[in-house]
Amino acid sequence: MTDRPMPSEEGILAFHKRCEDFYPADAVEADIGQQRIWYDALCAAFDAPPPAGMAKEDGLVAGRIPIRRYRPARVTSETRLFYIHGGGFVVGSLESHDAICAEISEAAGAELVSVDYRLSPEHVWPDAFDDCWAVLVELLLEGGPVVLIGDSAGGNLAAGIAMKARDEGLKGIAGQALVYPGLGGDLNSGSYVEMAGAPGLSTADVVYYREVYKAPDDAVHAFPLRAENLADLPPAFITAARFDPLRDDARVYAARLILAGIPVEFREEGQMIHAWLRARFMSEGAKAGFAALCDAVRRMANS
Repeated sequence: MTDRPMPSEEGILAFHKRCEDFYPADAVEADIGQQRIWYDALCAAFDAPPPAGMAKEDGLVAGRIPIRRYRPARVTSETRLFYIHGGGFVVGSLESHDAICAEISEAAGAELVSVDYRLSPEHVWPDAFDDCWAVLVELLLEGGPVVLIGDSAGGNLAAGIAMKARDEGLKGIAGQALVYPGLGGDLNSGSYVEMAGAPGLSTADVVYYREVYKAPDDAVHAFPLRAENLADLPPAFITAARFDPLRDDARVYAARLILAGIPVEFREEGQMIHAWLRARFMSEGAKAGFAALCDAVRRMANS
């Protein structure tokens, strides 16, 4: 093991350098306000114009939860997509993943809704989870199936609300697409040790985010890997990054879902680091990974 395991793909290395120009490796040591300023600047640096004809509309769910609806010029599926952004439960917004959401909506030919859930440390567990759950319930009440999509902390929230939907008998989730999700794995083993100093996200960062979020150890919806029963969950597309302490969360969750009889498509991006979604215009590996994500979501939306 090295202190700083690094990929060799030039595109992702250039992406990482550009990220650190905006968001330093020790960002979690700064106050929350500064972290959000840095993160917003980082997101703006990787922004992209929406696809031609894409319509966007902001609104509220339950009178207080901000959402953004995306409708591509050509809609080919009645299924809606529900995107939950990453950011360690601390940073991120409707703006941070705006281009990513628009491009997924366009590729899938389906309407997409993103959510601006409450962030820590001002709002700890279960506030972010409850906001995402409320939006899911609203979408299902509107009619038609829903595909859940989430990256990093958003992958955690997507997996958690899928589990709660099963537990409460709520039907209509057509699939879940989890992108380098944090699912509550053992911080003292596997990729948390091997990739402790990986670029983009360290194990120390994961410890910080868990501590700030304050989810109790027995909250299985906050730590999906700790659930004993994974049967009857929606079909899943799960993608991991090789150089990421969260890598084994994705590996283990995919394996456990398969053992529980759930259809799973699993990818591991061999040269990718955490947050590679933003590198889709700089890295060939990220471009391929994003195309695979979009294709999986499109298939779920049309199944």
